[in-house]
Order: sequence, then structure tokens, then C-alpha cells
Amino acid sequence: MLTKWFMWMGLTMLTGSPLLSLAILAVLLFAADRFTLQVFPSPMRAFKRWQRAGELAGTILTNTHDRRARAELADIRLGQKRYQEAVDLLRPNLDAGDDDVDTLYLLGVAYLGAGDAPRGELLLTEAERLDADYKQGSIDLERGRFRLQRGELKGAREALERFLQVRQGSVEGRVLLSRTLDKLGLDIEAKEARDAAWREYAIAPRFQQRRDRWWAYRARPSRPLTYAAVALLFMGVGAYLTRYLPTHDISNRYGAYADEPYAADDMGGDDAE
Repeated sequence: MLTKWFMWMGLTMLTGSPLLSLAILAVLLFAADRFTLQVFPSPMRAFKRWQRAGELAGTILTNTHDRRARAELADIRLGQKRYQEAVDLLRPNLDAGDDDVDTLYLLGVAYLGAGDAPRGELLLTEAERLDADYKQGSIDLERGRFRLQRGELKGAREALERFLQVRQGSVEGRVLLSRTLDKLGLDIEAKEARDAAWREYAIAPRFQQRRDRWWAYRARPSRPLTYAAVALLFMGVGAYLTRYLPTHDISNRYGAYADEPYAADDMGGDDAE
């Protein structure tokens, strides 16, 4: 943090603009992150998904019976939380006889997100019947997530606890469980779940930390808030100090001398006469 502050101060001295320096520093840090830790989400990945979605939509317009394209585009729409679009894409697949676990799972999640809980739960149950351990308990994770949103706290707790038995290192699952326990009034158990989520995040490999970072910050929301407060404090102090940097006085001094005659122009004053 202190290093970034010094970098910002140096850029401010060079540019004379704290806001411009902040923008340059943000670009530099983002570029450095792409080649090192990759903490920030990749804009290229989002762009490629958007581009792929456009290609799939064009394919479906050309051939409305391309069920593979419908399934892939529906998966992208679920990631964008456009649940009703995913339902509209997958329903023809189910009607055409695609009752495999992938289709049932995706359509079940789409129905849950679109607000049709009975159909969503039924489809997830059918998917579970075909493969109880599908994607390492993802069926129970989605059940717990949407039951929590609907206020079905007991069912959400049961689903999330089953999920964590399969995937014990899931930071997301523990954070969702802690929110459920909070709403059930179980403050101690909720705190234990949040602490466990942070511990799992702290010992996870770096690639997994990148994936779980936002969920970990939800387990300890004070961390990013503290970082933001410290950053704002340093920026405020830096902006205040830049008003009194010597460079401003030097520029003013040279500006003042520019309007005065050089000593060589004074041919001796009174003695020259």
C-alpha cells in the first residue's frame, strides 16, 4: 500500500494532476496484475464470452434446432444471471428429448433464477437421481443459494450442509451457510462458518484464491473496507501535500523572472550615461 502511495505521489509531481496520476497508476497496476497474480477479473475473458454468445445467437437464428448451441448459450446466460433467457433456450431441448443430467441441471437452475421454484426443484431432483455427485455437489449448492433467497432457511441450511460434506473447502458454500445461520438467529454458528470460510481461503492455493477472493471478502467485509479507507487517507494526504511541493514555487519563480529584464540589458544603470 505504501509503495503504491509513493508511486502515486511521484506521478502527481510529474503530471501535476492527482486524478490523472490515479488513472495512470490504475492502468499500470492492472497491467502488472495481468502478468503476475491476476487478482482482477480478466476483461478479455468477459469479451470472449460476450463474443461467443453473439456467435451462438447467430447460429441459433440460422438453425433453431441446434440443441448444442442452445445449451452452450444458456450456460453463458446463467453466468450473466439472465435466467429467463436461459429457460427459453433450454426448454426446446427438453421438449426434444434431452433429459441428460447437464440439461436438467442447467434448466433447473434457470427456473430457480427465473422465480419458478417448483419446476426448478423438480428438475434438480431429477438431475440428482441421474448423478447424485454431479459437479461435486453443485446441485445442493444451487438449492441452498436459491432457498436462501426465497427465505426457506431450514431447507437452505440442509442443502448447504450436505454440499459442504462433499466440498469441504468451498468458501462460497460456507459464506452462504453463514448467511443462512444469521437469518435463523444462530449468531455463534454463523460466526464460526464465516471464520471457517476465511481459513479455507487463507490456506487455498493461489489459483483457487483468485476464484474465491470476492466470497472471502464477504466473509470478512471489514478487510476491503479497511484497505479502501487507508487508500483514501493516503490519497487525501498526498493531494494536500502536492499543493506545497517545491516544483510549484520553482515554476512561479521562473515565471516571475521571465518578465524582468536580464542584468545584461542594464548597461550599467546611472554609470553608463
